Amino acid sequence: MFANFIKQYAIVFFLILCANSFGQQDTIKVKVDSLKIQKDSIVSNWQKINKASLDVSEVAFVNWNAGGSNSISGLLGLEIVRNYKKNHMVWENRAVVRYGINKQQGQEIRKTDDLFEVYSTFGFRKDTISNWYYSINFSFKTQFANGFNYSNNDLQPISKFMAPAYVFLGAGTVYSQENNKFSVYLSPLTIKSTFVLDQDLADAGAFGVTPATFDDLGNRLTKGKNLRREVGILVTSKYESEVAENISIRSLVSLYTDYFNNFGNVDIDWEVNFNFKVNNFVHATLGSHLKYDDDIKITTDLDEDGELEVSGAKVQWKQILGLGVLVDF
Repeated sequence: MFANFIKQYAIVFFLILCANSFGQQDTIKVKVDSLKIQKDSIVSNWQKINKASLDVSEVAFVNWNAGGSNSISGLLGLEIVRNYKKNHMVWENRAVVRYGINKQQGQEIRKTDDLFEVYSTFGFRKDTISNWYYSINFSFKTQFANGFNYSNNDLQPISKFMAPAYVFLGAGTVYSQENNKFSVYLSPLTIKSTFVLDQDLADAGAFGVTPATFDDLGNRLTKGKNLRREVGILVTSKYESEVAENISIRSLVSLYTDYFNNFGNVDIDWEVNFNFKVNNFVHATLGSHLKYDDDIKITTDLDEDGELEVSGAKVQWKQILGLGVLVDF
């Protein structure tokens, strides 16, 4: 009888132990699920974009009676965006790298696009209702490889790495929508620095720097300046929108005028790009880039002495149409 009592007690104790164990597991599960819900509910204040693209176009002819020249071109692009927005503060950062080449039958490889640009703006507003921020803006732009005027037979570089390079630093105000699709930056005080670190281009007075001085025999008396500083007004604008399904547009505009050198003569840099999404990887791009800078004089053909002839400033325009692969990472 005592053995039966012990047996029954052991069974009851085992059942209580099992029930308690299952209860602890349920409690642990509830706690884990609660932590998971809290983790998922955290919204990051950072907007992160990483895009790499490769656009390729090719034309080939075999016994084509209308004639033609075989060619292939490629454009490699990289864009990194880091935007932070919380309460009274906004901080936008963007880095862009582009490099394009073209190989045509009977010609050497030629550059079609070349850009390295870093842009950063910091804004602070007095309340969380207004879309206007007090702002500080910084941007840097240059290129990687030498640039040439391919219409000349004797090719001489008309631009190089850090020749030119542009640095803008200013303070003002920025209007930014909550979705970061539209913004306008207004700065009444912006310092524009133009660097021409290649001495040959600096001696020629390229990109608005003070040129070298020479005597009647062509001997250099003073070197050309490698830096030109301006103080003026800067207005920039960014607009992004989806105009139709799988078709988006981005417009970037920059307007600058110097207080002390031809005030009212506005430097224009306007870039518009349409992006056509085929699927998650394949896309097509149609772009237009218009520039005007009174300090950039257009070089033409060589003169009788073998020197590049320089004309006045002109409107510059570039059009891009490409089909390629776009990867977000």
